[in-house]
Amino acid sequence: MPIVTYILPDGNRAEIEVPADTSVMEAAIHNNVRGIDAECGGCLSCATCHVYIDASSTAELPEPDDAERELLEGVAAERRPESRLSCQLVVTSAMNGLVVQIPARQG
Repeated sequence: MPIVTYILPDGNRAEIEVPADTSVMEAAIHNNVRGIDAECGGCLSCATCHVYIDASSTAELPEPDDAERELLEGVAAERRPESRLSCQLVVTSAMNGLVVQIPARQG
């Protein structure tokens, strides 16, 4: 199973084996990773699952679509070029090694 590393706002790290076809958001929720609120449950309507793709990440990611880009305009934390919505990152084997940093605030 691919491993996704979550860097929490306090700097602690959580490495989680994530089954393929599971979103980075779902894996965080199911493994009690704090900081990804996911108020809409992953239906691309709230932007409370905002993460930053860490520079150390070796994962191959798809480009965000127009809907994700639009929601990223309204995130609570600073939007950066490496900002993504974790509900839109569905894990594949090519995403092994993904490292995401959770912003200090979501709402």
